[in-house]
Amino acid sequence: MAQFGLENDISNTLKLDVPITNAPIARWQRKASSSNMSMNGLSPGKSANVSMNSSKTPGKTPGRMRKVTPTRMMGGDRFIPVRNTKQMEVASFLLTKENQPKDTNTSAASLEHQKAWSVALNGFDIEEARILQFSAKPAALPDGQHSSLKSVYNQTVTPMASKKTRYISSMPEKILDAPELKNDFYLNLLDWNSRNVVAVALHNSVYLWDATQGNITHLMTMEREMDYVSSLSWAKDGNYLAVGTSDCAVQLWDVEQEKCLRSMASHSARVCSMSWNQHILSSGSRSGQIHHHDVRVADHHIFTLKGHSQEVCGLQWSPDGRYLASGGNDNTVCIWPRVSQGRGEMSTSVRTWDLHKGAVKALAWCPWQSNILASGGGSTDCHIRVWNINSGSCLSALDTQSQVTALVFAPNYKELVSAHGYADNNIIIWKYPSLMKVADLRGHEDRILSMAMSPDCSTVASVAADETIRLWRSFEEDPKKPKDKIVRSLRTALSQSIR
Repeated sequence: MAQFGLENDISNTLKLDVPITNAPIARWQRKASSSNMSMNGLSPGKSANVSMNSSKTPGKTPGRMRKVTPTRMMGGDRFIPVRNTKQMEVASFLLTKENQPKDTNTSAASLEHQKAWSVALNGFDIEEARILQFSAKPAALPDGQHSSLKSVYNQTVTPMASKKTRYISSMPEKILDAPELKNDFYLNLLDWNSRNVVAVALHNSVYLWDATQGNITHLMTMEREMDYVSSLSWAKDGNYLAVGTSDCAVQLWDVEQEKCLRSMASHSARVCSMSWNQHILSSGSRSGQIHHHDVRVADHHIFTLKGHSQEVCGLQWSPDGRYLASGGNDNTVCIWPRVSQGRGEMSTSVRTWDLHKGAVKALAWCPWQSNILASGGGSTDCHIRVWNINSGSCLSALDTQSQVTALVFAPNYKELVSAHGYADNNIIIWKYPSLMKVADLRGHEDRILSMAMSPDCSTVASVAADETIRLWRSFEEDPKKPKDKIVRSLRTALSQSIR
């Protein structure tokens, strides 16, 4: 019962049914009282009885109403902010700092030191910082460093990359069978020549496919079943095909006569990469050495390049013939100068880059910028890197999240094409130089091993471990679009070689 009594007492205490007599006067009541007193000529601090009973002579003429301003009529309230101690201290500090004279004794070295710390900690100089600065470019990272967030948010989306200007089919134009293709990442088993003939190595045999007529030719087969073809490379004129084998030899074939002209033996291990520079054929082997062969003379081996500690799986001469790029299983990329004359060895390259964390097989020179080289790393790296061989700097780096097995430039639209192995097994077209993705071509069921561009630069061929060759016609020119100079020169060279 006592509990119920306590609850009733609390309920009665909290009831507001009756006026509260001890509470302060409400603000609206004070304002109304002040307004009435002002109308009667009384100040708020005096009572009405005192004013009416005063014996002093009034200072104003009786009966004349005094004019009251609107502010007085409304009570004359205004907002007065509350300033706490912290705000006062901050204001005092700012005023004091503004009035202090500048320190002229600060040395230039100290200012440079402060600027260096500011750039290192914040990424920019605090003194030159702006809230909005539309013309500024992102700060370039030091060589060898890459920020994935900067590459995503600092890239300028070009109209070509943000809006497709042509239709790119997601299906290959043609699919060819490639039985008994050797599934080896380090081999180069596909090449497309200037006469529109595709060469492919299937185990220990080489086949030719005429893309114009559709004819298939069996060129050669190695004598021993245990041997296999490890690399292919067409000469520039398309008449001769170099064939690298697992028995350390480089064979030179005349495709019109279907005849082996010579077999050049100089390596001590299989030949897995080759590249032509006029009459000089360069070959890289598992031993890590690169040999230059002059195919015009009997003593063909004229020079040796020693810069890789493991297998040389990528080899490409620049379009102008000035430099040779090599990539190896030792995760390095080397740039070698052209040897003008003489014989001998070279162990020092012009450039050596070791930023890749996987084997470098994919190499491609830019056709319209002779000093630009693109390289791709294996499954432990998955990066595409673009290099400036003149300055030695890495212009851009892109993590593709997949093994990079081949790279080619597409001059018709100034794009970079990459072929991938584990785990996507796809082909990606990138806009150059922004490296914005243009298209993703899927169809292979296993990793892509090699890739080649057609002579008119309209189609790319890819061969994969699923034993198929797929032709992707993704770069066909718009007839209304004016042709680029580089494309016109390629077409002229092609027409001359056909005649």
